[in-house]
Amino acid sequence: MRLRMRWLVLCWALLMAANTWAAQAPTPIRIGLTPVFLDDQTAFVNTWRVYLESRLKRPVVFVQRASYREITDLMRSGKLDFAWLCGYPYVRNKQFINLLAVPVYRGKPVYHSYLIVPASDRQTRSIADLRGKVFAFSDPDSNSGYLAPAHDLYLLQERPNTFFSKTFYTWSHRKVVEAVAAGLAQGGAVDGYIWDMLALQHPELTAQTRVVSESAEFGFPPFVAGKAVAPADTAALRKALIAMTQDEEGQKLLRNLHLDGFVAGDDHLFDGIIRMMRAIADK
Repeated sequence: MRLRMRWLVLCWALLMAANTWAAQAPTPIRIGLTPVFLDDQTAFVNTWRVYLESRLKRPVVFVQRASYREITDLMRSGKLDFAWLCGYPYVRNKQFINLLAVPVYRGKPVYHSYLIVPASDRQTRSIADLRGKVFAFSDPDSNSGYLAPAHDLYLLQERPNTFFSKTFYTWSHRKVVEAVAAGLAQGGAVDGYIWDMLALQHPELTAQTRVVSESAEFGFPPFVAGKAVAPADTAALRKALIAMTQDEEGQKLLRNLHLDGFVAGDDHLFDGIIRMMRAIADK
C-alpha cells in the first residue's frame, strides 16, 4: 500500500512539474508565408527561423499556405501573429492588422508589377494589345499579380473577364512566368521583384518571356502584425527584422532574399494600391 502511495505521489509530482514547465515555456511566435515569395526555399526558411529565434529568445513557427486569402483568414482569426503579406490584402484588412516592416529593394521600399508576354511576341506594347488572348494572374488578392493589371483595364473601360478570352490563376508568381514561357498564356502579370530574382537564378526561364511594361511604384509587400499581438512582441520582431543589416548572419539572409534590409515603413507607401482598389470597386 505504501509503495502504491509513493508511486501516486511521484506521478502527481511529475504531472505538476510538467504543467509548471508548460506554463512557463515561451509561446511560439507564428509567422505566415505564402509561396508567392519563397518558392522551393525550405532550407532558407528553416535558417531564417533559427536566426529569428536567437534574436527573439522565443520559438518561431513559419506557417506556409498556398494563397494570400488563407494567410489573411488565419491572421483575422488570431491563428497567426505576423505575416509577410501583399499590399492589396493589407489595405483591405487594416481593421485587423497593423504595418510592421517593409522590405527595401534596390534602395527603396517599393516594387513594380511587370506585364510579360512570350519572348517570341515582339508586337505587344501594352495590355491593350492582349485583347482576346489568354492571360495568367497570380492570385486574386495580389496587387502586382491581379489588381494592377485589372486597374490598367479599368482605365481602358474594360474588365478582365470580358477583355481576355480566358484567364486563370497560378497561385505563384513563378508559375505565371512558367505559364507564359510555356505558351499556356499569351500574357501575364507578375511581381517585378520575383521576375528579377528568377532572372538571376533561372535565366533560362525568364529568357522565354519579355517584359512589356512596368507599373508605377507600389509599397513593397509588407510584414504585418495582428492587432491582438502584444505591443512588446510587435516591437521585438520589428527590431529583429530591421537589425538584420547589422550582423553577418542577417546580411547573408538578406543577400539570399536579394533585399537591402527592412524599414519600419509608412502607410502612405500603399496609397496607390488604395486608389486602384477604390476605383475598381466603384465601377
